[in-house]
Amino acid sequence: MSSITSYMAGNVFKVLVKEGDTISPGEDVVILESMKMEIPITAEAQGTVSEVSVNEGDFVNEGDVLIKFD
Repeated sequence: MSSITSYMAGNVFKVLVKEGDTISPGEDVVILESMKMEIPITAEAQGTVSEVSVNEGDFVNEGDVLIKFD
């Protein structure tokens, strides 16, 4: 199992995938809001989303797991 983590602290503005979705490298999976900017978090590998660990409005820190996928 692999995961996508946050590379900065911020609020989850939008979750773009759900469990069971197939993701591809370069695909946006979560949009963070930090310092009044929207920052897309992208997948680095292909897989199927097994768990979405955050909800819109959640605050995340650098290194927090956002998405798990197989």
